[in-house]
Amino acid sequence: MTLLLAVILVALVFEYINGFHDTANSIATVVSTKVLTPRMAVLLAAITNLGGALWGNAVAKSITSGLVHAEFVTTQTIICALLAGIGWNLLTWWFGIPSSSSHALIGGLVGATVSTANGNWHSLIWSELGKGHWWEGKGILIKVIIPMFTSPLVGFFGGFIIMTLLYLLVRHWRPRTVGLVFGKAQLASAAYMGFSHGSNDAQKTMGIMALALAAAAKAGTLDGTPDWLGFLHHPMVHSGDKEVIAPWIKVACALTMAAGTAAGGWRIIRTMGQKMVKLQPIHGFAAETTAATVLMVAQNFGMPVSTTHAITTSIMGVGCAKRFSALKLNIVERILWAWFLTLPITAALGYGFMKIARHL
Repeated sequence: MTLLLAVILVALVFEYINGFHDTANSIATVVSTKVLTPRMAVLLAAITNLGGALWGNAVAKSITSGLVHAEFVTTQTIICALLAGIGWNLLTWWFGIPSSSSHALIGGLVGATVSTANGNWHSLIWSELGKGHWWEGKGILIKVIIPMFTSPLVGFFGGFIIMTLLYLLVRHWRPRTVGLVFGKAQLASAAYMGFSHGSNDAQKTMGIMALALAAAAKAGTLDGTPDWLGFLHHPMVHSGDKEVIAPWIKVACALTMAAGTAAGGWRIIRTMGQKMVKLQPIHGFAAETTAATVLMVAQNFGMPVSTTHAITTSIMGVGCAKRFSALKLNIVERILWAWFLTLPITAALGYGFMKIARHL
């Protein structure tokens, strides 16, 4: 029981860190364009993240049953996966690099599960097609690898196209009018971005907690649990004809992410909102609208897409529509390296942590 409670605590720590690590994703542009003060932007992000986290269930179910086979997962597996994600998040936050918390968590889960299964790669669900369209299936290929490459491309070209259309729309407007109109419009796009971030990112930790509780129930860890902890027996509940994440898990993760968001993530905000490309309200509106739409579509298909990838590539696309020289390629190169290294490094960390745990 002590180990299980430790899993829940570590999961919530990850969610808190995810909140302040990814705060920049939803508020960097609105701060850098000076539409909102940092304090007001953080408050907006915290509120909208909370609302988004309580909405939807598809991403959480993908984490619970769509990436690894549950019979190879123990409470130790989950702790090692979370520690791998936390370590990578803190490292990239310290250096101000907007890496993906989603891929850090998934990489840690994959590595720890393979280690638990003594190197058996069949412990992972690689690709299982559904009865309908391919995206209704499950597995690492469908839910992680394909979205990992397609969502940044959609973000980049979407940002480029939307910004180009906006340039055509406002080409005869006075600069002051453009600033006033899109200063107000960016309030809506920032709220949209915060909501979509919460709906996608918070659900990953919900899925991890549900997976840990299911593993504990299978192992008999919950036997003899006192009545006041009876809710731990039910990480999944029925809603109509569907099985969904228990409300107490959703509320706990949503509040924790909102608290982490309120703590802010100013190092990453500087990288995204100031160092990559100089933004005006119209650029912030285009980038946030593009990225938030990518996240909402992915959430609908149960794909745990990286918020960081979506907003960063949207900013890149907007910057290129402005002019290609507006993009600082040395900063972009650092970000891309972090993206490519996140999954393998966190998988190796998860694998190593699990080896150590089993040895101890």
